[in-house]
Order: sequence, then C-alpha cells, then structure tokens
Amino acid sequence: PVFAGMNGSAIENFSCVIYNIFLMNCTWQAGRDAPADTQYFLYWQKSREDNEMECELYIKDENCRNMGCIFQNVTIGTEKAYFLVNGSSKDSLIQFYDEYIDLYKIEKLMPPSNITVNCDEIKNDCIIQWQRPQISHSNKDKCFKYEINVKYK
Repeated sequence: PVFAGMNGSAIENFSCVIYNIFLMNCTWQAGRDAPADTQYFLYWQKSREDNEMECELYIKDENCRNMGCIFQNVTIGTEKAYFLVNGSSKDSLIQFYDEYIDLYKIEKLMPPSNITVNCDEIKNDCIIQWQRPQISHSNKDKCFKYEINVKYK
C-alpha cells in the first residue's frame, strides 16, 4: 500500500531553503506518533533525468535522529524537484513523506552588492547604484524589485 506504516509516524513541517547561491538546508520534525528509535532519511531528485541522491550531511537532534540536511553545490533547474523522507524503526513500519518543490521559490536571495551613493548638495539630489545579487537560477533582472529607504541625519 502507498501509505503503509503507522499513522502519525511520517515527518512533519518539512521545509527547505536555498541560500548563499548554492547551499540548500532542509529540516523537519519527527512524526508525533513515531517510535523513539525512528530514524529518517532524505532523498531528492532535481529532475526526472537526474539520479535520486541521499543526504550526505544530516543535521541531528540530541538523540542522534536525523532532523535535517545540508546539500552543497545545488543548482536550480526548470522542473520541480522531488523530495522523499522515509524512516525506519525496529518496532513498526514508518510512513514516508514526499513533496515536489520549485527550487527557485525557496531561494533566499543575497542582498545587492557594490552599493554606491553619490550626492550633489548643490543640485540637492543623490544617485544610488548597486548590482543585483547573484542568484543560481537566472541571469535576468526582470524579477527584481528594490525598495530604498532614505533616512536623513
């Protein structure tokens, strides 16, 4: 059966974020009814053409249970990525959790760089320039909007 395993044993509150351009951090909580010895394992597949990969760097809780993962060298493709977290226990079958995620939607952008401000007191104006942050999924500027908050001293 697709949902074989003890009810309430699958992970909860799964989330991932991509940061610093190529790092991805995924976290979750143990199922509320999972046995104490349950260990979880995360697999992901960037696209249908790519191989499924298991986490290489798990984040563990105080009981050495896998509660998250850090992936390095992540690139964002056009397809939704597939995530699967399954579990094992000596006492019972553990339900799996899976989800498809658009990776570009979970990327936390870096702030703009090379910010310069040049003010002309005679003209009473300022020119503020910056470079957009580096991102992993596109070279286009069209999806960036900036807000400038000017505070006078």
